[in-house]
Order: sequence, then structure tokens, then C-alpha cells
Amino acid sequence: MSDDGSRRRTFLKGTAGAIGLTALAGCFENSGTSGNGNGNGNGGSVPGEDGEMIMTTSTETTAAYSMSQVIANAVTQNSDLDVQARPSEGTNANIGRLGSDDADISYIQNWTASKIANEEDPFSDLSYQPQQAFHLYDLAWFLCSANDGWTNVSDIGSGDSISPTPSGSGTAEMLEYALSFVTEDYDRISIDYGEQGSAMSEGRLDAGAGTFINGSVEPGWLQQMKGTVDLRLLQWSDDVVSDLEDDPAVIMNSVDTTGMENYGYAPDTLNTPGLSYNFVVRDDFSDETLTAFLETLWEQREGLGDSNALLGPMAEGEHWTTNGYTTIPFHPAAAEFYQDKGVWNDDYEIGE
Repeated sequence: MSDDGSRRRTFLKGTAGAIGLTALAGCFENSGTSGNGNGNGNGGSVPGEDGEMIMTTSTETTAAYSMSQVIANAVTQNSDLDVQARPSEGTNANIGRLGSDDADISYIQNWTASKIANEEDPFSDLSYQPQQAFHLYDLAWFLCSANDGWTNVSDIGSGDSISPTPSGSGTAEMLEYALSFVTEDYDRISIDYGEQGSAMSEGRLDAGAGTFINGSVEPGWLQQMKGTVDLRLLQWSDDVVSDLEDDPAVIMNSVDTTGMENYGYAPDTLNTPGLSYNFVVRDDFSDETLTAFLETLWEQREGLGDSNALLGPMAEGEHWTTNGYTTIPFHPAAAEFYQDKGVWNDDYEIGE
């Protein structure tokens, strides 16, 4: 939360680096769930009380899965817990896996969290309440174009061809929703990330999607786009930013782009919606096991970045509660843990 209560994540200036397409964990989420989300709770026992935990994020080729392996190993090797990282189809599937006892701790993003809170399909009949445990990372999504003179999303006009990520991706729905605050009068097409640059150069695409991981890391396909066209980052108008900040389903990002090179146009500060990925557990998950998990991971936090650079921000305690969702509660054990560590945010709800 910013000081005025608006939902905005401000990223500090950093040096942009290249990372492959596989880093976009959670961008291709399955629209359904694995399991029916109505499990009976381990036959009546308390989930996690045996000290064994299955952690799920996304598919094996994603950075999030690699990150989960590092986390699982750090906890297993330094405690009596046995944590196993396993692949998953994405955030929607993770909610089903928690409900059917095929996972114990899984990541979701804020768009999914809002749907859960509103009991929207496919989460309209959950038998448990997901509760937050800790923050993993953020993807700041933006629209970009090679069209001369374009600087703002409002430059999109009637009939312009727009690909707010490929159709069916987990990000598409969020970006389409944000774009609706500006216009719905455009030609929605679907172009793969790696093909956007060529589509722009051939005049088939007026604006596509880009992302910065944790506010500074550029995926490889974005680097490729910059090498193909004179890429321009599109700003959102102040009034639209204000409206999006007031929307509980959206988290706005403020990204310092002054250290990022080779863009045809980029505002010094790019305000744009994004997705925040946090781990959740069921509301009946063992207090003792979750506390032991968090305490062990906290003790190892300064070394996590040595195994995976994207885990580097976890060295800072405040990162663990950054961009917590206001739509679903924190697990009581997690809330107590963060209160003890001095990084709790009173704007968050504590579950029962």
C-alpha cells in the first residue's frame, strides 16, 4: 500500500537484464482446476501436521518452479520438515490441488485472489478458505508499440490490432480488463510473445504486451522485440491510473525505467498494472508446521539469491509481505510470524 492507501507497488531503479521466456511463471494458467476444490481435508487430519509439504507453482520450464525448488531445498535441509516442489499447470490448478490434498502450499496471483473472494467461477464452490503465507515475486505488465508518436495507451484507436498477451494466458484477462478503462473499440488479436516484434514490423500488430520481472528484469523475448523494432512503452493516463488503483482486483506498479536502454520511448516512471504472486495454504493448515516453514526459510533468506537471483529480494524482510492481497486473509500463524518480525501490515486481514 502507498501512503494514501492506493494499491501501488513502486519498484526501485535497477539494471535490466535478459532472462528467457521460461521466467514468465504463471502466464499460461489453466482455466480449470486440478481436483474439484472440495477435498475432505486429509480424512479429517490437519493438513501439514506430519511435517510433509508439497509446494506447487507452475510448469517445470518456469522460473517460479525453479524458485520453488530452491525454497523447498532450503527448508528441508535446515529443518525437520520435508518439503517437495512439484510442477503444476498454474494458479487455477493450484487452488484445486489444495482442495483435493494434492498440495499443501501453492502460489496464486492477485487476479485469482479477487475471483476467489467474489466466488466467481471456477472458484464458486470452494470447501476451504485460501489464506496467504508469503510473497514470491511480481510481474509488471505493460502495453508497447512500434507506432510512431505513440506514448500512451489512449493512443489506441478504433480498429487498431492489439494483443494483450496471447488469448488464454492468465495475464490476458487482467490486461483486457485494464484496457477496458481506456477503450474496448480495438481489434483483439493473439500473437505469441516471441512473434510480437516481427508482427509489429510487418504492420500486423499495433500494440502488444511486455513485462518486467520484479520491476527490472527483462525477459528474452522483450529484448528480441527491442532488437526488431523501435519499441515504445505506453503510459497510462493519470485518471486511469487512479481508477485502477481504486480497484481491489488490480495492483498498479511504478517502474523506474531510467536505467533501461534501447527503447524508442519510455517515460521515466512507467505506471502499469501487474500481477503479484503469493503463496497460500488452506485455512485448516497446521499452525506449527507453517510457523516452522516460515522460520526456517527466514533464517536462510540471505542465501536464497545465490541459488536463484530472482529470490534475492527475499533477503529483505519487508518483501515477504509486499503486495499482500486485501481480498483474502493471511493464515493466523503467518500473521503472528510477521508481527513478531516487525514486517506486518495492519491493512491485511487475519483469517480464522
